[in-house]
Amino acid sequence: MSENDGNRFDRLPATPEDREVEGRASRREIVDWWDERFGVPPETFADHTFWEKGAGKVWIFAGDVDSPVEVEGLGMTFMRTRQEHWKPTTEAVQRFGERAERNVIRLSREEATRFVAGEDQELDWDGDWGYLIAAHELAGGDAPLGVGLYVHGELRSRVPKGRRREF
Repeated sequence: MSENDGNRFDRLPATPEDREVEGRASRREIVDWWDERFGVPPETFADHTFWEKGAGKVWIFAGDVDSPVEVEGLGMTFMRTRQEHWKPTTEAVQRFGERAERNVIRLSREEATRFVAGEDQELDWDGDWGYLIAAHELAGGDAPLGVGLYVHGELRSRVPKGRRREF
């Protein structure tokens, strides 16, 4: 087994059987997780490659280049793995969350306002606990706002501090 090098991007292996770095997620595991957790169809990611830089920080790139790559950024941050519960990034949810069919908590205008301000709030939810896509109805569809963590009747906003907004 090779070791993870946090100074470069390495393309994720296609399957767990192709894994050369212990603990590194595979493309199949990432795509399956989005399908199982949010119902985002696997074909959504057909033209994208997945990369790891650092321990468990997965990036998505619309295209492909030779691996490894020693650059500062490649595409956008997509999710965190190598932790007990995988967590999508705000950017990933805002980019791909429109296609989600489950674990989307739809917020009223007031709830959405509090969510983007970074406030935690008690809400009723009959879906799964864990990381959710928080969305608000906009122009007849769901507009993904960001990632929320739902536990014990509380929706915890995971909007990064620098991206929080008060209206």
